[in-house]
Amino acid sequence: MFNIAKQSIEWGGRTLTLETGRVARQADGAVLATYGETVVLCAVTAAKSVKEGQDFFPLTVHYQEKFSAAGRIPGGFFKRERGATEHETLTSRLIDRPVRPLFPEGFYNEINVIAQVLSYDGENEADIVAMIAASAALTLSGVPFMGPIGGARVGFQDGEYQLNPTKEQLKEGRLDLVVAGTHDAVMMVESEAQELSEDEMLGAVMFAHKSIQPVIQAIIGLAEKAAKEPWELKIADDSDMLANIRREVGADIEAAYRITQKAARVAALSDAKAKAKPLYAEADAATQQKAGKLFKKLEGEIVRGAILKHGQRIDGRDTKTVRPILGEVGFLPRTHGSALFTRGETQAIVSTTLGTADSEQMIDGLDGLKYERFMLHYNFPPYSVGEVGRFGAPGRREIGHGKLAWRALHPMLPTKEEFPYTIRLLSDITESNGSSSMATVCGGSLALMDAGVPLKRPVAGIAMGLILEGKDFAVLSDILGDEDHLGDMDFKVAGTSEGITSLQMDIKIAGITEEIMKVALAQAKDGRAHILGEMAKAITETRTEMSAHAPRIETMSVPKDKIRDIIGTGGKVIREIVATTGAKVDIEDDGTVKIASSDLDKIEAARQWIIGIIAEPEVGKIYSGKVVGMPEFGAFVNFLGAKDGLVHISEIQNERVQKVSDVLTEGQQVKVKVIGVDDRGKVKLSMRLVDQETGEELPDSRPPREPREGGDRPRREGGRDGGRDGGRDRGPRRDGGRDRGPRREREAEPEGDTGLPAFLTGNDD
Repeated sequence: MFNIAKQSIEWGGRTLTLETGRVARQADGAVLATYGETVVLCAVTAAKSVKEGQDFFPLTVHYQEKFSAAGRIPGGFFKRERGATEHETLTSRLIDRPVRPLFPEGFYNEINVIAQVLSYDGENEADIVAMIAASAALTLSGVPFMGPIGGARVGFQDGEYQLNPTKEQLKEGRLDLVVAGTHDAVMMVESEAQELSEDEMLGAVMFAHKSIQPVIQAIIGLAEKAAKEPWELKIADDSDMLANIRREVGADIEAAYRITQKAARVAALSDAKAKAKPLYAEADAATQQKAGKLFKKLEGEIVRGAILKHGQRIDGRDTKTVRPILGEVGFLPRTHGSALFTRGETQAIVSTTLGTADSEQMIDGLDGLKYERFMLHYNFPPYSVGEVGRFGAPGRREIGHGKLAWRALHPMLPTKEEFPYTIRLLSDITESNGSSSMATVCGGSLALMDAGVPLKRPVAGIAMGLILEGKDFAVLSDILGDEDHLGDMDFKVAGTSEGITSLQMDIKIAGITEEIMKVALAQAKDGRAHILGEMAKAITETRTEMSAHAPRIETMSVPKDKIRDIIGTGGKVIREIVATTGAKVDIEDDGTVKIASSDLDKIEAARQWIIGIIAEPEVGKIYSGKVVGMPEFGAFVNFLGAKDGLVHISEIQNERVQKVSDVLTEGQQVKVKVIGVDDRGKVKLSMRLVDQETGEELPDSRPPREPREGGDRPRREGGRDGGRDGGRDRGPRRDGGRDRGPRREREAEPEGDTGLPAFLTGNDD
């Protein structure tokens, strides 16, 4: 029934198996990739014809994680997988970026690549497995794919590179790098690093490229067993049309690209395009469409030739010069931190918002629920490039650019213990002509420092470009938008003065060599140092004082056995603390308590309340309290958080009090002194020993009580001492009984005595 083909290799200490012919047999290519116990199915389908008038390559990659793969049910109201998560979107881009350049120019058939995670072992990341499965499925499908590619993740710890490290190894190491490439070149790089040097980063990329070679050979081996017949591809010869357009408007295009200002240059190019339009005005729609693409191709040839031959760029710079930079902090009055970063015609407004733990982002994924305390959101409105377009929810590009900036800044953030805030960066691109993601990195660093976030070091980013013709190449620093579109590489490097924190590379050709990457990294280092110097003109170090509008968070630690007391039954106590003081209170399982408010008085009120709950009353110490009950024999006072004590009626004033309500009212604030705590924890308080105005301790002015009558009489044989020393002389036993002596009439109790137990009355003499 099945015509199964398999290929297996030992790779990174685990078995990688590629299988086809059993699942999804109606797709053009389908591969089941297994690594450890992580299994990904990737199916590729391709349209057999091109839609009329289509002039672009409609490749779509979808990566989806099934919660059942990890034995989980999705959280939330809808118990099924829904729209793509951020991680799924980023992984889709991770697969798309290295395979897209490997389709021939002029191939416009629509292709769907769908990768689904069917099993996840919690150790082997599914994104790398999905990338390999996609490459294998495309290779088997017969479409004109100039692959295959391989992909690998690399870690770096103790000076050693690690192939496909576990999650724990990534946390302990200094690098999380993903590389994709062909047999002879690197196609894509994505990374987050702990300030690696240029040599360390280049070594990691080359280590990954070497490590993917067995994977590429395994895919080729599978293709030899099960690949479909390759599609016949006809590419038209358009050289005559291109020559005709060059004769007509070539000089105009060259003149337009000598204009350094973007808007004027765009206008001149529009005039040149209008001049060329009559050449094919009478032709059919397909020919007119082809003429438009050839016009764009001619633009590329002119720009690339000028750079390679004369080192002359579109805006007049040489290959290494960075455009003018201006950084401003404190740009917005009510945000917790803000910056306006402008580099040439690229500009970003970046704001920092600080929040408490309840503002952390909850992420539900295959590894279970996790919470993220640092968020970076990037927006690219159409007006930033002077265009009319869609405005709304972020697309894949915006999510990808935001994550790149996140990776660049994340390694330099303080730990949660050092800075217990949730942090959100918002980057709004207001102008764009060259890398806006790197402007987000620079502006984000300034905005964080403006908000008082103690970064380890400022971070800057720069975008590099490449023009490659044969063996000749030129690496460009701080590329423009047109240089990005017409060039061969988008190479973004972010980092500090000490090293690289993020590297991203996308290639539009069939890959680049180690030599080109080495030149690009060295040139990017010089550019990054220059940008950091310009940023320092705005702010040199993190502000010591946070914005008056930002929440303050004070952290304290309480014994674990007191957590229940602070929370209270059903959360009653903690809700009362929050409602009464106006401060937010978060308690962690280890006893860490975080109190947050923009008002320091509110923080202090909540802190004192919590201290009162966990503290034990000290005999002789004076406290402030509130009357919460008034029985006939005294008043109960809440004086230490949730603790109550009794002020006996005799301890309210030095003078005799006939009725408690004559002196006190419920809810009244009073000052009390702890005069005793019995074995059961019952607290006895006194008001008369404290000045109710100042809270100062008063001397005990009440005269000592007279001893009872007969208290000094000598002991009589066979009787009891009438004194109060507690001793007894029982004398000899008579007739099996005790000699108690003559009975005495009980003396009258002192005034104010109620006959209650001593721990309630205070009369324990």
